[in-house]
Amino acid sequence: MMIRDYQDTSPKIHDSAYVDPQAHVSGDVVLAADVSVWPMAVLRGDVHKIRVGKASNIQDGAVCHVSHDSKFKPGGRSLLIGEQVTVGHNATLHACTIEDLVLIGMGSVVLDDAVLESKVMLGAGALVPPGKVLESGYLYVGSPVKKARKLTDSEIEFLSHSAGHYIEVAGEHRKCW
Repeated sequence: MMIRDYQDTSPKIHDSAYVDPQAHVSGDVVLAADVSVWPMAVLRGDVHKIRVGKASNIQDGAVCHVSHDSKFKPGGRSLLIGEQVTVGHNATLHACTIEDLVLIGMGSVVLDDAVLESKVMLGAGALVPPGKVLESGYLYVGSPVKKARKLTDSEIEFLSHSAGHYIEVAGEHRKCW
């Protein structure tokens, strides 16, 4: 597995987290308990920090990155991912905030300073522009993203189910190596 220091900073990975041997995690990255990072996912905390909360999963091919300090972004921007978040295959998260119980659809892109509040579903292929705030309790789709409708109780329950499922799958994968 590709876990690397960057300058003087090492990733901090909880003992219960699963990082696939084909994933890349480097720099100022903290993975909480029961986080899973899948093949070809990249979490590169080189110029700012990445934090991934308990029971979240970063699926195959996802890219997670940050913004550096500059006159255009004084202080730079971190990437903050809450608890029980599912980041779908090939999604890109860049210097944004994802609160708890969120599902990011496959191939979605979430840009700098965007905020996805808790209990949001983001449809596959969605584009969340810089600075956009997605209100809790809704499904968002499109490029650029638009509010589609309120989530059903079943969909909200699924957000937690998805995170739990990936904890189980990670446990099975861990047995393979």
